[in-house]
Amino acid sequence: MQTYNLYRQFALNVKLTDKVTSVMRMFGLTTEKLTEQNTTHKCSLKIKPGDIVYITGPSGSGKTVLFNELEKEIRKSDRINLSQIQLPDNKALIDCINDDYLKGLRFLSTAGLNDCFCVLNSPARLSEGQKWRFKLAVALSAKKKFIFIDEFCSQLDRITAAVISYNVHRFAEKHNVTFILASSHDDMLADLLPDVLVIKNLSGPAKVIYKQKR
Repeated sequence: MQTYNLYRQFALNVKLTDKVTSVMRMFGLTTEKLTEQNTTHKCSLKIKPGDIVYITGPSGSGKTVLFNELEKEIRKSDRINLSQIQLPDNKALIDCINDDYLKGLRFLSTAGLNDCFCVLNSPARLSEGQKWRFKLAVALSAKKKFIFIDEFCSQLDRITAAVISYNVHRFAEKHNVTFILASSHDDMLADLLPDVLVIKNLSGPAKVIYKQKR
């Protein structure tokens, strides 16, 4: 088990234009009070291999900040981020998976891509939801210790999101791969069953809930 102490602070630094000064005067703010308003994001997480870490909260609460800070803590050789996976336009999905075709089909199926014509299509020509699921299949096949996914299942309909969440849970359990996920959606939790749930509110510290005692 590894403990990760995440910390990031953003200083409020704005140019004092006439409009800004007028707003400050309206709310009774001085320059000193304005510059003291720093936004701090911090959290301590205990993570075991094979854990699913799910960071959730409303838009603007700092989910992605914690997500990015945690990614920095992991060696590049040990992790893969879905957002960095490319979409080839010159070969079929099955040829994009670096494994034999049967294992490739399993990875694609786990990501919800099991239609023959879809598997034989090129990634760049898929729908947005299919593109996301293709990237997930590539990440699953990459044999990395950590898979990072921001906006997890956000582009999918909720039934598909539930199926993918269940598949990710089974994959993490079977292959001991750690998933770091972030999303404002919380309707997949019953299927995803995260080991570490991080709830980031608009104000106040993040709340960390562990499925089992650490």
